[in-house]
Order: sequence, then structure tokens, then C-alpha cells
Amino acid sequence: MNLAIHEKRRESRQPAEGPVLVRFADPQPLEILGQLMDVSPSGFRMAHANQSLHSGQMVEFSHSSAVGAARVMWNRIMDQRVETGFLIVTTK
Repeated sequence: MNLAIHEKRRESRQPAEGPVLVRFADPQPLEILGQLMDVSPSGFRMAHANQSLHSGQMVEFSHSSAVGAARVMWNRIMDQRVETGFLIVTTK
């Protein structure tokens, strides 16, 4: 039985590290500080400890490679650690 994983990504990811700050006001103003895990031309992934982000949510972000607005695409929750994938919508 072939259990090959189908890769849906259109862009390659590059490993990255450093702090990431995301801000949003849904339903109340909040800032989340996390660690950058990887980047691609149109997105990034971060690790953090906050479970309040949800798919489709818009955030403002800042990390070493870019600053702008992004949409939360997915979350992976593992105990107290959360990984979130973002699609960059605009950069400054």
C-alpha cells in the first residue's frame, strides 16, 4: 500500500528563526509573541503558546523578513505549544 503524502504547497519554505509579533482586535486587542519557524514568498509559520488565533482571522505581523498583514490559514495545537501558518496579504 502506497502511503505517499501529497504535497499541496506551491512554494518552498526556508527555515527561519527569530521573534514574531502578531496583533489583532478580534474580539479584543491582543498581541502574541512567538518564534519564526519558516518562511516562503507568500507566508510564514510561527510557534507560540496562545490558542486564540483561528483560521481566516486577519492579523498585523512583524518579523525579520517582513512586516504587514496576514490571514491565519491553520493551527496545530500540541499540549501547550501552538504552530500557526499565515498567508501574507500585504507588506509594508
